[in-house]
Amino acid sequence: MDEFASEVRSLLDVPLHSDRLLEMSAKLQAEYREKLRASDISMLPSYQHTLPTGEEQGDFLALDVGGSTFRIALVRLTGRKTDGDKLQIRRIRSFVIDKRIRDLKGQAFFDWMAERIGEMLVEYNRINGTTNAKLDMGLAWSFPIEQTSPRTGRLCAMGKGFCASHGVQGQDLSELVMISCRAKGLNVEMRAIVNDGQATLLAQAYRDPSTRMSLILGTGTNAAVYLPVSALGNDKFGSRPESWRATAKHVLVNTELSMFGKNVLPTTRWDDDLNAKHMLPDFQPLEYLVTGRYLGEIARLILVEAITTAGLFGGEMPDKLDEPYMLDTRILAVFQSDHTSTLAKARETFLQSHALSERPRRRELEFIREVARLVSRRAASYLAIALHALWTVRTKAEGIEPGEASHVTIACDGTIVEKYPGFRACCQQYLDDLCELSGAAKGAVTLELAPESSVFGAAVATCCLQDT
Repeated sequence: MDEFASEVRSLLDVPLHSDRLLEMSAKLQAEYREKLRASDISMLPSYQHTLPTGEEQGDFLALDVGGSTFRIALVRLTGRKTDGDKLQIRRIRSFVIDKRIRDLKGQAFFDWMAERIGEMLVEYNRINGTTNAKLDMGLAWSFPIEQTSPRTGRLCAMGKGFCASHGVQGQDLSELVMISCRAKGLNVEMRAIVNDGQATLLAQAYRDPSTRMSLILGTGTNAAVYLPVSALGNDKFGSRPESWRATAKHVLVNTELSMFGKNVLPTTRWDDDLNAKHMLPDFQPLEYLVTGRYLGEIARLILVEAITTAGLFGGEMPDKLDEPYMLDTRILAVFQSDHTSTLAKARETFLQSHALSERPRRRELEFIREVARLVSRRAASYLAIALHALWTVRTKAEGIEPGEASHVTIACDGTIVEKYPGFRACCQQYLDDLCELSGAAKGAVTLELAPESSVFGAAVATCCLQDT
């Protein structure tokens, strides 16, 4: 076991030296610039070319449609009038999207949404003492669309078991929602559609004017960045109206960050095994190395090899551990947060999902904890490299050298960056080191959590994008 543990340590630790990190960042910068010039699947410019001033005010209806939940919130923007949080949720309701809802086809799905919107309008009129107040809506949509303006976009196949696009694929998403709302006599207007990365950036930018990037890191990963229009190839903007081209000096870009990093970020045999057996090998190289869906699987592959070749658990395979994706990343988080000498909590959590005939020894539990620490630390370093590269590309596109750059905030959302023990702090440390190696000051770029960013971002988008 000692020899195997040493090999795991060396394979996962070796890529983390400072000079290697900077070299990888430079290679990613070249990849980003290439895709900014020409790519129809990454570095995609939105229609949003303004950021909030932080002075916008009003009540808005925020809709957040995800893979398993539909959330609807009454959001108040207070501008600079109040000392507390300028973004306030007055009411919020959450609805599980179960199989019955996922099976709704075409307009029926949007009718279901409109019923929920109507219920919230009744609540708004009740607390406001009004009878038929009009509310502008913003929609955070966690599925592919082909955006045609800040408030419109053609619906694409949704995936994840949803039937809503059946018969209406290619139609305008905004109009599909509004058809259902008008049929119910609801006094609302769709003003903006954003994805989760855009919503996170806009929400934090309303609070913090130094926000220029966002990061989503949960089951998957993505990032958005606010760039000069000149940083992108002209063909990336398609057939946008001349009025947009004449006005836009910057643009919010959906990077599709998960797709980058092949042949840049070093991998181990366990990563290569995961990639080879994936339904989409090589499609999202960064995602397969850093996100909640895959951290547990990388660790599982290491543990399975330790059991079969190095005698972990006396060679006994725990229940279901030999099945792909059955080691939940949450179990790694429990190991990493258990600092006791016995690791009793970590042991019980592991055994609840992966039973053994005998309790694991302390040395075996410590090995699992070390694997969790190594896998998550490498993920934090690779993510820091990807973010540093994006920050450098943005800085230079603005005509500024890293040493002259003003402070930039990266707005963060997602379970891994929010909840995985020590992950954000570890990523920040690597980011600080990379910034200093680039000639910038420590703390030139900071990772800040943006709670409830989907609903807040949808609300902010309704007002700051109305004139774009």
